[in-house]
Amino acid sequence: MKSGLLGVALGDAIGVPVEFFEQFRLDKNPVKEMMGYGTHHQPVGTWSDDSSLTFCLAESLLSGFDLNDMASKFIRWQSEAYWAARGEVFDIGITTNNSINELRVELSTGKNELHLLRYAAKESDNGNGSLMRIFPLLPEFAQTIEEERFEKVWNVSALTHKHIRAAISCYIYLSFLEILSKEPDKMKAYAELRIQTNAFFLKNEISADEIHHFDRLIKNNICDLERGEVRSGGYVIETLEASIWSFLTTDNFSDAVLKAVNLGHDTDTTGAVTGGIAGFYYGMDALPEFWVVQLARMEDIFSLGDRLEAQFNAS
Repeated sequence: MKSGLLGVALGDAIGVPVEFFEQFRLDKNPVKEMMGYGTHHQPVGTWSDDSSLTFCLAESLLSGFDLNDMASKFIRWQSEAYWAARGEVFDIGITTNNSINELRVELSTGKNELHLLRYAAKESDNGNGSLMRIFPLLPEFAQTIEEERFEKVWNVSALTHKHIRAAISCYIYLSFLEILSKEPDKMKAYAELRIQTNAFFLKNEISADEIHHFDRLIKNNICDLERGEVRSGGYVIETLEASIWSFLTTDNFSDAVLKAVNLGHDTDTTGAVTGGIAGFYYGMDALPEFWVVQLARMEDIFSLGDRLEAQFNAS
């Protein structure tokens, strides 16, 4: 778990300087190392809202599953730069920002009804802002009985992204991580993911209108796609596909993250989601030390990762 948490931050930090760069621009000058400045003018090793909200969720889950506490920590990040890399919030998505404002209003009522947020879903709630931070839910996911897993995932996703498609994307991501924890052959793990996801669709009576959005990943083999066919914008399906494609078509952590970031567009999030999978799968020894030591708040991330790992090992 610690290596996955660090992987999120590493992928994020590598992607931050080139966020919004078009793929053709990166083709001419690809990212090869961790850099600084660029798009957001941040020093090397600076991670964005992707990692901040990931760490907020992890911190909350260490005290138990409590939607109100998760929401409170997200609000603290937005208003106080809690778990920000360098004491300021410099990158926040529109949907995430609006949702956290909504959380503030919801908590002020004292009604404790955050589990109802998903019933107010809109098509626009399908950005990648819940997928980017969902990694720390893995221990809770693994401990929860199968019949209750999706509801729990959807409730956590809906704190910022309410739509069922975003929740399914989070569910698939967590399912893949759980399978990888038991199956060392990642291609066999991917095959099992496709089987399990089809069973999930059937058991939960997911509509065909939603299922077809996942065809490239679940019905077909994502590895068959050429680089030019892999999209990497802010849409949750694009990020899910790009991260799993980058992981499956490389054989080490560095190459997976760099391949993801060099797709362009939403580089920090694609890097973070890929980094979570690759870091979790390849482990601590696979993380380049010269990248790790440059991370902002490295010691804080290590401490949080140790605590999250202890929770995962107990599950």
